Amino acid sequence: MAIDRSLLTQLRAACGEEHVLTDHHALRTYESDGLLQYAVVPRAAVLPGSAAEVVAVVRACRDHGVPWVARGSGSGLSGGALPVADGVLIVLARLRRIHEVDLANQRVVCEPGVTNVAISAAAGPTHFYPPDPSSQIVCSIGGNVAENSGGAHCFKYGFTTNYVCGLEVVLADGTVVQLGGKEADLPGYDLHGVFVGSEGTLGIATRITLRVVPTPESVRTLVAFFATAAQAGQAVSAIVAAGVVPGAIEMMDRLSIDASEQMAHAGWPADAGAALLVELDGPADAIADRFGEVTRLCEGAGSDEVRVARDAAERDVFWRMRKAAFPAMGRISPHYYVQDSVIPRTRLAEVLERIEQLAHDAGLRVANVFHAGDGNLHPLVCYDGHAPGEAERAERLAGEIVLACVRAGGSITGEHGVGVDKKRYMPEMFGEPDLAAFQKLRCAFDPDGLANPGKLMPTPRLCGEVPGPYRRHPLEAAGLAERM
Repeated sequence: MAIDRSLLTQLRAACGEEHVLTDHHALRTYESDGLLQYAVVPRAAVLPGSAAEVVAVVRACRDHGVPWVARGSGSGLSGGALPVADGVLIVLARLRRIHEVDLANQRVVCEPGVTNVAISAAAGPTHFYPPDPSSQIVCSIGGNVAENSGGAHCFKYGFTTNYVCGLEVVLADGTVVQLGGKEADLPGYDLHGVFVGSEGTLGIATRITLRVVPTPESVRTLVAFFATAAQAGQAVSAIVAAGVVPGAIEMMDRLSIDASEQMAHAGWPADAGAALLVELDGPADAIADRFGEVTRLCEGAGSDEVRVARDAAERDVFWRMRKAAFPAMGRISPHYYVQDSVIPRTRLAEVLERIEQLAHDAGLRVANVFHAGDGNLHPLVCYDGHAPGEAERAERLAGEIVLACVRAGGSITGEHGVGVDKKRYMPEMFGEPDLAAFQKLRCAFDPDGLANPGKLMPTPRLCGEVPGPYRRHPLEAAGLAERM
């Protein structure tokens, strides 16, 4: 269906004709986020260049009753920025200014299109921004706020929500509100805390105040190799039980090591069943003592080799291996389906064994790479979408892995968000009263249901929210939800 001409006129008046896209081929650029199993072409995409232009776009959509979806860099992995077929996509990539760097008060004020890594660059070398998703060189702060992103260092330092102090937000009716601020603790309801992780369903953040922290005095990094992932999991439990709080503690299994080695060329052992990457940071004297303890604990859990980074260059190689895991999957599989679930750390070995059994039963391979310290798994289901039936089996397997994590006392998501992909699992974690409370909050911010409809909640309700005709590619829309 073509977009209303009067709405199109308002959008062009607000942002300029060159920043309003309606050509089908141009719009296909935005049909998916990082989760390619879903695709929807919007009626129009708009690229505002300022907060005032965002307000004008949102008000135009309100006036015409047209739903909209905000999009940052499009690197999300839950379908959270998936367009609505009869709606407008608001692309925030042009809002990439850093307005203020106040290191004396440990604050940085930026727009939503600024990349994650640019915050640490602006605050460095004396300060840094701890949340560090693997996609940090491209993912935007606005997207991080929407999904409450974490990263490798979240075990010690926390998630995005721990670093957002204030937000300027455009609500779905075009009203501009200030939630929180630069101060450490403002009186009243913690509405900026509510907004972080709301996945674009409560409004658009156009100005974000972040907390940065001093750069640690010393950083030391090691990688320990094990015959099995279960042994590596035992090492994780032993390290945490000993009272050591690593800056990061990451695990990779054999398949993910094989993939990353083809990109990072680190020379890791070809026969290792798992690798555990551990990084300690803090005062140099304290780190030296604890580092030796971590090495002993890894060896006690069965590690047959521990490599310590000799310098910053080798540390970079270790991290390149870990952060290459997702893109490197293309070296070993034509397609993959990524999930993001959380389990209690103490049940790591059990759940990994369950994933291995599920993969065997499905006749597919699963690579495991994850934040081991807080049990945030990222199973990568490998498949060939050109082979009949494999895409369906991959989706079915991914869903079974999510449910296995929930039944082990975990969560359907740790940092990627619910979006479209995992909303069907929300009733596995929340009862009807809980979901009704979520929806009442959502309706308080957006009573007309125009902001990112069809996401997060399992079914439309209360506000007249319409999910929209999602098509999955390469799958048909009839997928897992009907089989469970």
